[in-house]
Amino acid sequence: MTQSRTSLFTPVLIGGCIIMMLGFAIRASFGVFQIPISEQFGWPRAEFSLAIAIQNLAWGIGQPFFGAIAEKLGDRKAIVLGALMYAAGLILSSFAVTPGAHQFLEILVGFGIAGTGFGVILAMVGRAASDENRSMALGIATAAGSAGQVFGAPAAEFLLSYFDWPTVFIIFAGVMLASLMALPMMRAPVTATKAELEESLGTVLVRAFKDPSYTMIFLGFFSCGYQLAFITAHFPAFVTEACGPIAAGGVLSNLGITTTSALGAFSIALIGLANIGGTILAGYLGKRYTKKYLLAAIYTGRTIVAAFFILLPMTPTTVILFSLAMGSLWLATVPLTSGLVAHIYGLRYMGTLYGIVFFSHQLGSFLGVWLGGHLYDIVGNYTLVWWVGVGVGAFSAIVHLPVREKPWSAAATAA
Repeated sequence: MTQSRTSLFTPVLIGGCIIMMLGFAIRASFGVFQIPISEQFGWPRAEFSLAIAIQNLAWGIGQPFFGAIAEKLGDRKAIVLGALMYAAGLILSSFAVTPGAHQFLEILVGFGIAGTGFGVILAMVGRAASDENRSMALGIATAAGSAGQVFGAPAAEFLLSYFDWPTVFIIFAGVMLASLMALPMMRAPVTATKAELEESLGTVLVRAFKDPSYTMIFLGFFSCGYQLAFITAHFPAFVTEACGPIAAGGVLSNLGITTTSALGAFSIALIGLANIGGTILAGYLGKRYTKKYLLAAIYTGRTIVAAFFILLPMTPTTVILFSLAMGSLWLATVPLTSGLVAHIYGLRYMGTLYGIVFFSHQLGSFLGVWLGGHLYDIVGNYTLVWWVGVGVGAFSAIVHLPVREKPWSAAATAA
């Protein structure tokens, strides 16, 4: 398929948005299953939380491997493998009746997300876009994940009103396989400088690991994963149990949101809706301003929003305001972080290099999800986990400031 790299909306971008949107819709719905699965089997909250945490960790571990598979064997093969693993994990999980089985099978789901998510698809989108359009294209592709989040949790809540959770898992597996119909659009050119083509992956990795800026980007992405995964996995249950009553005849009840359970699912969708604009704006600004300062500003904003939310009494109004504010900052870090990696280290091995950075994100995700369930079972609330998130957010805001935002070739010339 021939495509012009001068156009913003390349076939690769459109196809990538479809796959990301459906994959992330399913991923964003797992928090909705927290209470039904735990109550059916009589498990402590930590058991299914650990399953989701393992999913996030497997996603992080799998991301650099799928990036390398895409670069060595082909992007589309990596996506097909990811979709098959995603669907298999969901189908097998629908038959699981023990915590250990759920936790083990979430490894498959996590690898599936790695093969159909940010690392592989953003690298394809980045290579298919022109230098002028790259930051914006990465923002749009990331926003597609948020679009999936808009309807993922409410769709799960709606399906659970008609089917049991194993049936919903099987339905979601079918949706994931159907996303492969967008695969014919996914043909990205290999775009790299002559020097990048001559360097091996091993050489590039060694250079990156010795670069303090790469280390700081790696460390800074940790809090993003912590905050996002904790909220995705626990916020619906958090709202269901801690929020005040929804007023009859109010705006929410007129929208059909009459229970705190429905409000929890709606809040996840609202975060995704707000983030569509926030992520596209981040992509737009990333071309015009220094990415490391934009990242520091986003993490500072998240820190302030989370601190105010936990300090104020929780009501339906504060839940909505928090969802809108946090949503505008939700995945705004992704196009900036991936764009920063591409800008400094080039496009040839962007998938692998970003995949390794994304592993830090998923280490944070694992800790946020697991710690949320573990501390909830110990103390009966999520307050301490929120404050940990505030602390790591502040750390990420600071650690991005010393990053040297120059391409390797420019840095070498300056040296």
